[in-house]
Formats: sequence, C-alpha cells, structure tokens
Amino acid sequence: MEKQLIRVIIFDLGNVLIDFDHSIAARRISRFCDKTPQEIFELFFSSGITTLFERGKISPDDFFLKVKEMLKLKINYDNFVHIWNEIFFLSAKNRAVFALANSLRANQRIIVLSNINILHFEYLKKYFPIFSIFERVFTSFELGAVKPDPEIYNKVMEILGVPAENIFYTDDRPELVASADNLGIRSVVFDTPVQLRRDLSRAGVNVS
Repeated sequence: MEKQLIRVIIFDLGNVLIDFDHSIAARRISRFCDKTPQEIFELFFSSGITTLFERGKISPDDFFLKVKEMLKLKINYDNFVHIWNEIFFLSAKNRAVFALANSLRANQRIIVLSNINILHFEYLKKYFPIFSIFERVFTSFELGAVKPDPEIYNKVMEILGVPAENIFYTDDRPELVASADNLGIRSVVFDTPVQLRRDLSRAGVNVS
C-alpha cells in the first residue's frame, strides 16, 4: 500500500512538550482540608469535575466552588488558583521535543492538541514560551470535547481541512492514541524524543 503523505503533525502537550504532576497540587491542598493528598487526587479525577472543567462546561469560579465544597476546603479562590496551576515543569525530554517540532515547522504544519482547562492553559501561556512555534493550539475546553472522544479529533480535522491519512499524531497515553488510530490517523505513543524521530521518519517525514 502506498504511504500517505503527512501534511500535519499533531503533538500532545502534557508529558510531551511539558511535564506536570497533579500530586504537587494535591499535597499543597491537603494543608487546607482534612483529606490526604491521595484522597484529594482521587476526588479530582474520579468525581468527573475535572473532566467537566477540561471540556469547558463549567467556569473557573464554579470549578473552585465545587472543589471547595467537595473537600471542605479552607482557602480562597486566588490561593487555590496558584496551587492548582503550579504543577508544570520543563525537562530535557520536553526541550528535545520542542526543538524537534521547531525544526519540522519549515516543511510541516505543526499543531498542539491538549486536554486542558482554561486556568492551566492561561498559566502556561504566561510562564512557558512553548506555543509560539505552532500553527494552532487546540484545547479541549475550547472544543467542548476531551480525548479520547472521537469528536475532538474529528473537530480538529474539520477545522484544519486535512483528512486522517495525512495526519501524524503523538501522545503519551495509549488509549488516546488508539482512539485517533481508529479514525485513520497515523498515531504513535510517545516515549522518548529519539523514538519520536524514528516514528516520524517511518511515516515519511524528513527529520534531518
């Protein structure tokens, strides 16, 4: 079968272009309630409230009020936002992926697609200069859908005007990669920058 020409390369954000650790926030929040960091972490990600926030279905104020009620939190909004946001850091791996993406943009359309809430996104735009090289940055809260829902990938393809077979996508989460792959997008699980270069080359992308 003839290999399809890759016209767009889509990068996931978290743990690819920038690392993060939600347990940092959970540990700090535990000082202001009677829950353990592990209980806080589980409440954030098992209650569904964080997914609603990432889908843009609730505002930052409403997210805070729901979290405050859920945890019986003794903290004000501004302090919560600082704690909630200060979970990101750049690693050597992230910097290598950024350098690779920057080298690709001369000949490829490079895009970011991220499950992210508006507070985290605005914080990253302010403190981490990682978005300027990308043609578009697609966020779940703006699109109203989260990966691995096929809806989010279909919306991105429609906006870009590019069919699945002309897209290369990398993400660190296998279930998100599998969903995109089921739509015909050439998708690979991100592990290391060296591995990503190899996968791009196998897809016919010039990474020299």
